[in-house]
Amino acid sequence: MCTIYAIGSNGSGQLGIGHKQDVSVPKQVLFNIKSPEVDIHVRAGGNHTLLLSSGNLSWSGDPTSGACGLISDSAHQDARFHPVRLSAEDLPLTEAPIVLCAATWEASIVVQKDKDGLSTRVSSFGIGNKGELGQGELLFRSSKAQIIKDFPPKGLEVVDLAASVSHVVVVLSNGSVYGWGNGRKGQLGEPEEVVYTPREITGLTFSVNRAICGREFTYLMGKSQVVLGSDKWNVISGAPSSVPRWADMGASWGSIFVLQDNGKLVSWGRDDHGQLAPPGLPLLSKIAIGSEHALGLTIDGNVLAWGWGEHGNCGPGTENGDVKGKWNVIASSQYLPPGSKISSIGAGCATSWICISE
Repeated sequence: MCTIYAIGSNGSGQLGIGHKQDVSVPKQVLFNIKSPEVDIHVRAGGNHTLLLSSGNLSWSGDPTSGACGLISDSAHQDARFHPVRLSAEDLPLTEAPIVLCAATWEASIVVQKDKDGLSTRVSSFGIGNKGELGQGELLFRSSKAQIIKDFPPKGLEVVDLAASVSHVVVVLSNGSVYGWGNGRKGQLGEPEEVVYTPREITGLTFSVNRAICGREFTYLMGKSQVVLGSDKWNVISGAPSSVPRWADMGASWGSIFVLQDNGKLVSWGRDDHGQLAPPGLPLLSKIAIGSEHALGLTIDGNVLAWGWGEHGNCGPGTENGDVKGKWNVIASSQYLPPGSKISSIGAGCATSWICISE
């Protein structure tokens, strides 16, 4: 059994806590369905949140863009989490488990298993004025999930999915990478342009197994690494030559974070609000990276937050809205009852999430 708590920006009800005010002290997330039983994966657009758990996807926030799927009239004002309905049927689409999800500012992308159990069914919904839906130039708005046709190529399946404000990147089982959306800064490779349907990122010299996206860049990792796109905030020129033995990674709009398997966090890029790892950061077991802030779960069970925290997403102790050069402890396992632990964390657009498991 999982209990989820959230803090941060909530003007559209994207925290799912029953109201639409920002909070800086963790509040329990509410569901109009059964709460998740296992760890959650959080993906967030500008004003909507997706929670993925055991193949089931739920949403909260502003559904008017269509990025929350097909919804009932009552769900518009109900600041709780609801099951994402991908089709016109009355029940959530449960026959095809969702294995991956991502969100741009006003769109959502999901990957489901096909009848053979392979991750080949890629769908999108919401608004994609810059190609974020991957459906071609003519389809740029839909509340109904639309399958992206002829993708992935036959014989391949999706192994990773990432998105930022206006572009989407997919890693396939042969190590190739495709992307769509706004590629005008080179974040989708050459040529630098808006890409309306999945296009392979060519010229890579290594097989990719992980991708993350910032606002105007894409970071690809395998046996080597590369940053594509804008070098604003020195995300390209400031990158280390390699980050060995990585365990996880994430990107804010302007920074890159790589957690090594020894618990050390390597980061580079934008730091004007204290987004990068502060000095003396304890060893971490998990990270979650939001739009301009970061969370880390320490080995001993504390959730640390730092960076831009104007909406309460880094806790109540900020200076001019920032937690800079230090961190706040926003939750701690030492205060939980016996048998409970903080099992996962998440971060979105000025939102932070804590999952407590029994």
